[in-house]
Formats: sequence, structure tokens, C-alpha cells
Amino acid sequence: MKQRAPLTLAAVTAALAALTGVAALTAPATDGQAADTKAATAARMPVERSLLVCPGPSSSDIAETTYTAFTPGAPAGAGKGSARLLGATAEAKPVLEPKEPGKPFGATASGADAPALTGSADGALAPGWTAQLTTKVSVGRTRGVLGVGCTAPGTDFWFPAVGTAKGREDYVHLTNPDDAAAIVDIKLFGPDGPAKPDVGSDGIRVDPKSTKTVLLSTLVPGAQLADATAHVTTRAGRVGASVQVGEEGVGADWLPAAADPAGSLVLPGIPADATSVRLVVFVPGAEDADLKVRLAAPGGSISPAGNEQLHVKAGMTAAVDLKDLTRGEPGSLLLTPSDPKKSAPVVAALRVVRGSGAKQEIGFIPATAPVGVRATVADNRPEENTTVLALTAPGADAKVKVTASPGTGGGEPASQEVTVKAGTTQTVALAPAGGKGSYALTVETLSGGPVHAARTLSLPHEGIAMFTVQAFSDDHSTVSVPKAAQDLSVLTR
Repeated sequence: MKQRAPLTLAAVTAALAALTGVAALTAPATDGQAADTKAATAARMPVERSLLVCPGPSSSDIAETTYTAFTPGAPAGAGKGSARLLGATAEAKPVLEPKEPGKPFGATASGADAPALTGSADGALAPGWTAQLTTKVSVGRTRGVLGVGCTAPGTDFWFPAVGTAKGREDYVHLTNPDDAAAIVDIKLFGPDGPAKPDVGSDGIRVDPKSTKTVLLSTLVPGAQLADATAHVTTRAGRVGASVQVGEEGVGADWLPAAADPAGSLVLPGIPADATSVRLVVFVPGAEDADLKVRLAAPGGSISPAGNEQLHVKAGMTAAVDLKDLTRGEPGSLLLTPSDPKKSAPVVAALRVVRGSGAKQEIGFIPATAPVGVRATVADNRPEENTTVLALTAPGADAKVKVTASPGTGGGEPASQEVTVKAGTTQTVALAPAGGKGSYALTVETLSGGPVHAARTLSLPHEGIAMFTVQAFSDDHSTVSVPKAAQDLSVLTR
């Protein structure tokens, strides 16, 4: 067998940096002890660079958009940092440039010319960097409050609850932050399986440093899909992807990508006054899924009458109308296998309506991953009853710490520890003391089981309960970096 030469620290450092893109690496201590032949324990280190992509906010000339960016407090000794959100065009004009961690920064834009954004944060501003765009359109077909968190670019996205039926206009927004073109495929799956695509609908090119919108109904001409699932993947490059939904009579909002396929899912933060809740589920694998449906309410978990179980065929999208299942109490939907020994991965999202008649408003809640160590949602408003945080512990009791940052116009941060009982949803209304302007909410897991969280922002207008729901997801502000030993050849095995 050919003997491998021990790697140098510089070589390993370069390889790890290439893999993570963000890891902070330090040299090993030289204490004279013999090198351990086993793999050294990994250390958690703050990321040194974060990248986010934000879609173009609206096609309406009367749209008013607020961009907000925030980084939680930096660890001691993190030094200075920089962050910029730029228009995702060749001109790349700065829209927002945060200056320090622990304080949110905001900017506004008007009309249909507000751009999609790309941006990066370095140094002390990188760990946990979060950005949010919130758009209010007061009248017209796409009226409503549309909110979405900016995301890291990726290569694979699931969007249950899209549609191509009459009265729906669903646009996939694709933004390419890189210097090479991205090639994107979009597949649609309805109640009978894959929808027959139009010729040329695959291989959508998104030029470097640019954004493209695709109307889903143009991909499957003639198909009237009230409930469908879109699968967005890239053959080359990476993109940021979100779906903007407009529905006649109930307004508009963003549908973010759902959590990756899994046997059990949590869809957190259904408003207490929801008048209609529709669950859309898709099975991407080869096995059918049989699911137990439960609502995690403040007092415990209950099964919605008549909808305790859901059967979904492989490769097909299923939908069920849960009506006003919250009945005046906030809640979160829990999906688990009917038989724990037969678990088929699924993706899911909720279409939620508040109000009635001509004063309805639509929003979406995709299945989400747990909060993890820490997660943040920016652009919360200090006015009474505008911001409600929902926390759900699906399997075991958990304790979290919730922190409201200062506002963009000042104020003092506020914190609160919350215990969430297993199988329940608890709500928190927390704002900075004397806060002015929008603020960020950060949730940190202290102990116990996983916690899922979502924030509802309500901005009523002329009797319409306009709202948007944003989920919290782990900010991945640290990366695991192996501690180097004197003999690093073990890393080549």
C-alpha cells in the first residue's frame, strides 16, 4: 500500500476553508505532548462570512417596501465587520449597509422598481446575519402585506401550496448572486402526479448577478391546479428562490421554501383568528404516506374532528380543508406518521386566510426546521398587537430565551425566558423598552427538546386584517472545525 504523507496545517486549513467558505481556523497549541492518533474533537467557531439573497418585492407601483437587516450581538473579541445589501443587477447599488451587531438597520423603497438584493456580511456582522423585506400594497389585485426573510442561495427547494388555477398568479423568483450563470429546472406536481410541462420549460437560465421571475401557469399551459407542489432545482450554479402568490379576492403574500422532506413536520404559528386553514402535502419518494394530523394549542395537542388522518400517494399532492381549526386560539400543526415503523418523507405548507367576504387576506406557513441554537426574524413593529411570536415544542418540554433588540430608531433591548410544554404552542408579545422603529426578535434554545417558532406581523388596513408569517430557522452562526493535531494524516483516510 502506498504510504500517505502527513498533511501540513496550511493544507488542511486551505481545504477546510474551501469546504465551509466561512470557518474561522486557529493554529493548534504546541504543548510538547505526543499527538493523539484519533481524530481530534471538533470546535464550534463563528462564521466569518454570510451571504443572503432577497427577491424583488413587488410589481405594484404603489408598493411600499421596508428592508431590515440585523446581526445578534457578536462574541467577545470578534472585532469589526461590514455588511451590504446591493441591488441584484449589474449596477449593484447599495440599498442597506448595517454598521454594528446588536442593532437593526432599515431602508425603504417605493413602487415596482425596488430591486431584488444580494449581499454579504463579514467579521463581527456575519454570525447570524438576518435580513427581511416587508411590503405593503394597499389596493389592487395584489393588495396585502407581503413578508419574506432573505435566504442563503441553494440548489434544491420545495414549494407545496402553489397553484395555477384561475384567479391565481404564482411567480417563482430566482436570483443568482454569483459570477456564472445558473441553470434552473422547475417541476410541478398536482393531485394526479407530475404535471405535463410545456416544451422548453426546463433549463431556465438565470444570468450572473441577475434575477428572473417565472409565472408557474406558463410552465403547464391549460392545467388548472388549485393545489400543487413546485420543485425547484439547479443543474448548474445556485440561486435564491421564493414564490410570490397572488390570489383574486384574498390578496398576496410570499410562500417561502418548505423544510426538507421528513417523516414528521411542524408548521408553526397559525393565527388565532384564522378563518380558513388549508393543508397541502406532497410525497417525493416512492412510498405512500399515512399521516396523523394534530393541532398543538396552548393547552395541549388535539386532533381536528374529521381530519385526524391523511393518506397521500407517492409522487402526488394532497390537500385538506381544515377550516377554522384554531377556533380563537393560536396553534401549530403537527404531522407525524400514523405508524412510526412506516415513515415516508413528505413536504407540506399551509394556506391561511384571515377575515371574510371582501376583507379577506392570505398568508402561508411552510413546514419549518427547529430553531436550533439561535434564530432571528427582523422587522417587528412596536405598535400594540402587531407582532405575535408563537413557540411550539412538538416532542418534549423546552426552555428558550426570547430577546427583542433595540428598534431602528432607538430603545433598550428586552429579554424573557419561556418554558414551552411538550405538544403545546405558547405565544409571546415582547418589544424593546422605549423602542422606536422596527426591531428584531431572537430565540435561543436553553434546554429540553426542539422548538419551532414563527412570527405573525399584522398591519391592518381599512378593515382588512393584512398579515404575514415568518418562520425562525437556525442562523448557523458557527461552524464545526476539527482541532488540528501534529500528525494530520488521519484526515485523509
